[in-house]
Amino acid sequence: MKKIFHSAGSRGEANHGWLHAKHSFSFANFYNPERIQFGVLRVLNDDIIAPGMGFGTHPHDNMEIITIPLQGALEHKDSMDNIGVIEADEIQVMSAGTGIYHSEYNKNKDQSLKLLQLWVFPHTQNVTPRYDQKNIKELKTLNSFYPVVTPDPEGPGMWIHQDAWFHLGEFDQETHIKYSIHKPGNGIYVFMIEGDASVSDQPLSKRDALGLWETESLSITAKKNSRILLLEVPMQQ
Repeated sequence: MKKIFHSAGSRGEANHGWLHAKHSFSFANFYNPERIQFGVLRVLNDDIIAPGMGFGTHPHDNMEIITIPLQGALEHKDSMDNIGVIEADEIQVMSAGTGIYHSEYNKNKDQSLKLLQLWVFPHTQNVTPRYDQKNIKELKTLNSFYPVVTPDPEGPGMWIHQDAWFHLGEFDQETHIKYSIHKPGNGIYVFMIEGDASVSDQPLSKRDALGLWETESLSITAKKNSRILLLEVPMQQ
């Protein structure tokens, strides 16, 4: 098993006033040649967006984009005529494919928006662009990990054009779990949203992360009042 630890404080940071962003991997003005990506996981941004503010219309192509609101409401508009609001306990997926334009704003005028946005390289180029969102409350199982993104269009969560599995776990008591890799050659990036845990003997606190690869499984001890995001992705693009 190989490991790489990314402490919360080692992330890139940008504060534009209306946007306070933390970057797990090189992004915009943050560049670290040792932190370009983890396998096909290219971006993991931890954003706080001021009330009523956001990103104007901008393009994407050949990227799977997953947005997970943590607090507040995100208003989305795109070039496929999708208009929607995504709130905490929901998840949004866009397959940019041949090209898409979209905008993202904090819908609320009196509350900050907190979200995680992830970009994953797809296994197939130039697919037809696609947009979807889903309430994930029905998927939740307390004190265990539940799937929110898989490669399966018929699966319980969302799906993307990649052999990747994303799980969320929310814990109100100390819980011991063994996670088995779904596909040989995949690695897993463990991101602590809240709380504390031990992953394969590595202590993690809020917003710390641990990447592991060349393993078939990993052991996780989630502490009380913790929330964890598991990102299983191919290590080869």
